[in-house]
Amino acid sequence: MTTDTTARYDGLADWYDARYVAGQDDHQPGLLDLLGPGSGPCLDIGCGTGRNFETIRSSGRSVVGLDFSADQLRLARSRTDGPLMVADAGVLPFADASFDTAMVMWISTDVDDFAKVVREATRVLRPNGVLVVYGVHPCFNGPHVVWNEDDSRLVHPSYRQAGWHEESPYWGDGIRRHVGMRHVPLADYLNAFLTPDLTLERFEEPDSRGVPYSLAARARRTN
Repeated sequence: MTTDTTARYDGLADWYDARYVAGQDDHQPGLLDLLGPGSGPCLDIGCGTGRNFETIRSSGRSVVGLDFSADQLRLARSRTDGPLMVADAGVLPFADASFDTAMVMWISTDVDDFAKVVREATRVLRPNGVLVVYGVHPCFNGPHVVWNEDDSRLVHPSYRQAGWHEESPYWGDGIRRHVGMRHVPLADYLNAFLTPDLTLERFEEPDSRGVPYSLAARARRTN
């Protein structure tokens, strides 16, 4: 998901799915609760290989998946018979007020402009529609962070270095070593939700680790 012409995740779908999706729990921590019960199509922005399709269905909704990587969607097709499309999260190919629910999943670190993605997701929501954003915790998960064996974190002053990072001396052999990441400091992350059409309902640090690696929000379109 980027405005670049080449999807960085293309060519990695099988490795990514085997490492991060296959065999995992049906629901990511807290996501089903953040969605709450609903109906109708849910737009899963950054759906990847379909990690969250079962959660969408369990909430009473149907799946509409969108990702910038056709390779990721190749595997997502095995997890839904609903619509899937290749598109840029910052320029969604839908009219205003098209969905009652939208999810932005794990892409704050992959897109060029996270605030633009939140605005686009808000735009395609109907009044009173639900937006769930779930992804990397800006403080404790990024190119500035060392993950210690006891699950503590060492946070370096490079936290202040916002923007794209091709590499970090603290990364292991996970996805960031393959594709890099865009670091969005906490203030920039929170400011992305300051749009007149969006009312925040709550933020969550949904995983159970002592130091959280994810940060999520539930909001609602107001008009």
